Order: sequence, then C-alpha cells, then structure tokens
Amino acid sequence: MNRRDFMRRTAGGAAMGLPLAEAAQAQAPSGPETQSLTPLDLKTLPVFCAHEHWGSIDSIGTSEEGYRADTEAGALPSRETSVWDLVLDPYFGGFLRAAGADPLALARAAGAKDFLVWWQRAPESALSGMRPHLEAQALTGAFQCIRRGIQQLYGADIGTFELEAWRRADASVSKAYADVHAWYRAAMEQTHLSEVVRPVHPEFYVRKGSDASARAELAFTHSILRIDPLLHLEARHCPRREGLAAMVGVEPRDARSWRAFLDKLFNLAAANGSVGIKQLQAYGRSLDFAVRSEAEIRWRGALTREQTIALQDWIVHECCKQAHERGWAHQVHVGTHNLEQSSPLPLGALAERYPKMNIVMLHCWPFLSESGWLAKRHPNVYIDTCWQAVLNPAFYRRSLAEWLGYVPAHKIMCSQDATSVEMAAGSSLFVREILGESLRFHGDGLLGEAEVMGIAQRLLHNNAVRLYRVGTEA
Repeated sequence: MNRRDFMRRTAGGAAMGLPLAEAAQAQAPSGPETQSLTPLDLKTLPVFCAHEHWGSIDSIGTSEEGYRADTEAGALPSRETSVWDLVLDPYFGGFLRAAGADPLALARAAGAKDFLVWWQRAPESALSGMRPHLEAQALTGAFQCIRRGIQQLYGADIGTFELEAWRRADASVSKAYADVHAWYRAAMEQTHLSEVVRPVHPEFYVRKGSDASARAELAFTHSILRIDPLLHLEARHCPRREGLAAMVGVEPRDARSWRAFLDKLFNLAAANGSVGIKQLQAYGRSLDFAVRSEAEIRWRGALTREQTIALQDWIVHECCKQAHERGWAHQVHVGTHNLEQSSPLPLGALAERYPKMNIVMLHCWPFLSESGWLAKRHPNVYIDTCWQAVLNPAFYRRSLAEWLGYVPAHKIMCSQDATSVEMAAGSSLFVREILGESLRFHGDGLLGEAEVMGIAQRLLHNNAVRLYRVGTEA
C-alpha cells in the first residue's frame, strides 16, 4: 500500500465516524501491507535524552524529598546494585505491584527479610517466585525496555527467564554500578545517547554526595528545576519550606517574600547549569492555572482545597515569569494519570501569556490530538514523546501516525524517561525502530532519503539541542 492509498483509506475511516488517530493507527506502518517499505536505519543516530530519572532505584535510595539521585548531585549507590534494582524500579516495579505482585511478601513467605536477601540466598527460588508475575507483563513496554537495554549493554537476555541469564545480568550490573557515573558515560557512548537532562529537586543544587562524585555527574549531565515541590509548602509548620528558606536566605511568607525566594532559587539553579523548569501537577489537579490577584491568596496554614489551588496557581505563574524572563523551557507532565484533569489544552493560555517560555508537553498519551493541536497552533509549544515506549511502544507508533503528517518537524522530540540507563537504552531501540518505520512510510514518494534522515535527526537530537541550548547539532 503506498502513501496515497493510506491517505484515501484513512480519510474514509474518518468519514465513517472513526477518529482520525484511530483510522491512522488502523493503517499504521506495522503490518504486511507495508513490508515492501524498508525502515530507515537509525541505529547510530544520536539520541538526546531530555527527561531522564537515571538512578531512581533502591540501591541509590531515597531522601525525605524523593530519590537521592534527584536531590543530591553525584549520589552513589549505598550498597551493591542488583539487576533486581533495575527491574523492581518505580516504573516497572510499580506496574508489577499494581497488578498484584508483592516481592516483599513473597520473600518473607520464603523466610527472607526482603527480596534481595532472598535472591542472594536462593536465586532459583526467588526467580521462580517472581516468574509468573514477570511473564504476565513480558510484552509490556516497561519490561521490554529493561530487557532490551540489559541485552544490548551486558549481552544477557533476562526475557528467557533462565536463571543463568539473570545471574550473568546481576553480576554485570553489580560491576558496572561500582563506578556509576563512569558507567553512564560508557553506556551512553555504546548506545549513541548524546546528552542527558534530568529534572531535579531544588535541594540538588546545594547537596552533594561528595565533591568528586558531583563533579563526575555534572560533567556530562544537565538539570531542570522541579517546581512541583514549591506548590506544597503552605503548612504552618513545614520543614521543607524552612530548609529551602535557609538554603536561599529568604523565607516565603507573602507575595513580596515569595518573589524574592523564587528569584534567589532560580538564580541558584541557573548558576548550577539549569536549563529550565519542570512540573507534574497533572498527577493531582488540572493544568488550568488561573491568574490570581495577591488579595485572593492565603499564604500559609490549613488551607481549603480552593485556597490551595489558588496559591498553586499564583506560584506557577510566578515561576513562569521567571522562565519567560530567562528564556527557559518548561516541561509539563501531560496525561498518563488523573485522566479526567490532565488534558494539556489549558496550557495554551500559559503559552500565550509567556511567549518566551517554551512549553514542552511530556508523554501526551492519550491526549494525542490535543497535544498535536497545541504544538501546531502555538510557536512556543513542543512535544516530547518520552515514556511512551516505556508504557507501550504502540503508543509511540500511534503518536507518530497522528503527528508526522500534522505537526511541524521542529516541534517533536523523542526522549526516554527512564529510571536507569539500561531502560533508556532499551527504549531508544524501540524509538529508533518505530521512527524509522514511520518516517519511511510517511515520506515514501514525497521526500528524498537525505530529507527524511534530516527529519529523523531533528526528532532524535537536533530539536532538543536547539530548545535546551546544550550539545551540538548532528
């Protein structure tokens, strides 16, 4: 089937009442009708990882504010790292628990205090206990990204569920994570990951694992300041607010002091290489941030839900002013959770109010049409497909089917959003393969090879280089 046939059939599907995205997905470039189209080979193109959480694993651990890797520059593992740290991470480990798996309960039933002790004491029994839960999710994006990354980097296929493969992976992971930041750099080179940007908590800019480990990490990473913690400092007694106030020398009590507090905090982040801000408010509320007057705001105490929303609205706008004045990007979590309220459509108002702040919509599933429309309509709104391959590679394929024929090519980026470099490596394999299929399909008969490859370079790398102003275009 050539592209003209695809367009006719897609239009017919829409005319019969099918949403255009569903019609496109039904004819997406993955079936036998398109086997004559050889996918583009994108294996060695650089991939800019603009939204990563590497180190959000149990061997590196947590602090009061979140994972240590997000709150402490140069955070190192506090114990030997296991392959199970990568598998039982916040993402796939969370999906396992949501489906009813309880590694801790299984371990205790076997007489061990936790799963790692069980694995070390009786690996065959531990793997056997988890195997039914792993097999039930063997086709999911999260498991396959971890599996393919481990296979690519260590040569062990945990997807066979054979004990020897898991033992080999475990030994290799343990050795690699003994020098974690050197390992990240080696793995990035091996898998053609060019740059990495990680969202960090405010404390990251003053807290260090050690001078040496912080230097090692900051030599090849960039940060984005998470503003979502700032929206939860209203309690009358708030240790985190007090700690941040001590950190920057200003305690936020009212409009004037809040502005001074934010100015100090943003200056601190900028001095330490921040390239933007990030928020994940869509997990718990809508992205409709109303413009509020200072008279509406109650700054501290036992606030009602309405008062809390008003304060959050005010803080978000003050953070947007900072980003606007600095020309920073603003990453915003869209969809995947809280679906009743996580539509990106209200972000159009922020885009118009702060034209020098580039809004990057993260994930976007299932709000593909809404995200595409915003990116097409507003010059300062962009899309990053990060996490789509981890959730389900089909989500990424569906997004490209809808966006490539509609959204300008400079508006789309393809990060990974992984908790480990291994997951990022596996995700980037899916991203390159599916993008290669989709671009060949959409460009067939319309663009030459060089032009299509140029679009691939934009989506995988160059768009992010231009937006975040770090790295070098390919």
